[in-house]
Amino acid sequence: MLPLYLERLNLLELNKRAEILKKMLEECRICPNECAVNRLQGEIGNCHSADEVLISSYGPHFGEEPELVGLYGSGTIFFTNCNLSCVYCQNYDISQLGIGNRISIDEIANIMISLQSRGCHNINLVTPTHFVPQIVEALIIAIEKGLEIPLVYNCGGYESVETLHLLEDIIDIYMPDIKYSDNEVAARLSGIKNYWNVVRSAVKEMHIQVGDLHIDKKGIARRGLLVRHLVLPNNLAGSEKVIDFIADEISEETYLNIMDQYRPAFKAAEEQKLMRRIKSDEFERVVEYARFKGLHRGFV
Repeated sequence: MLPLYLERLNLLELNKRAEILKKMLEECRICPNECAVNRLQGEIGNCHSADEVLISSYGPHFGEEPELVGLYGSGTIFFTNCNLSCVYCQNYDISQLGIGNRISIDEIANIMISLQSRGCHNINLVTPTHFVPQIVEALIIAIEKGLEIPLVYNCGGYESVETLHLLEDIIDIYMPDIKYSDNEVAARLSGIKNYWNVVRSAVKEMHIQVGDLHIDKKGIARRGLLVRHLVLPNNLAGSEKVIDFIADEISEETYLNIMDQYRPAFKAAEEQKLMRRIKSDEFERVVEYARFKGLHRGFV
């Protein structure tokens, strides 16, 4: 199975998409924050980013889902900054404090080729949302250099459907978090508006584009939707409502990684209900509810 960008698109179409995306940076509406700043002129929006790309690290990663990791790892590129401002972010030095190195479009393309040459099963774009135009530019160069492995879009779920339309047939595996099922909680903990409304529309669009997760005979994910959900203490994530949405409005075949690794970090102490790890029974209740709703992939 070829990646979608080779199976369905040509370089002419990819260049058209890249031009449209870059134009969107002039009054930025790449993500639902819609800051309307001119990032091409160095203005900075909620994502703390202008036109220049920053990354914190890259390399084969073995801590992702087994279907992404395989034998040789997921080829991760960790982008600096984020379009969310989560008070409990465990990678806050990268996402909120801006730790990283400036990198050119050509260098991103070369990293993609390097990860492929090291045997990585995919290119895993971690927190890519605010740099989508630049990533598509880099992809064009990488394709000309021989890139032929799937692209993974590893994001926080706060995505513009307009931008996702421009990523159709470019991204092979969408991997969004669904963080909350309550807009007020999302505003308080992640500094964003209408998260629950936005993430539902975004995940529906992702599923329309790529369908349920397809895994090949070697156990490697090739295409489809993979959802992550972090269980938070005191049910701040509204987990049952998240699972209802996935089971009832997406698919019972959805690959869902229910995660239990929450720990207080960054500014979590500002929110009393976040000041502890989750309890085992909190996690088990979410898993059992997912089973009750017919979900069966990813968390078993």
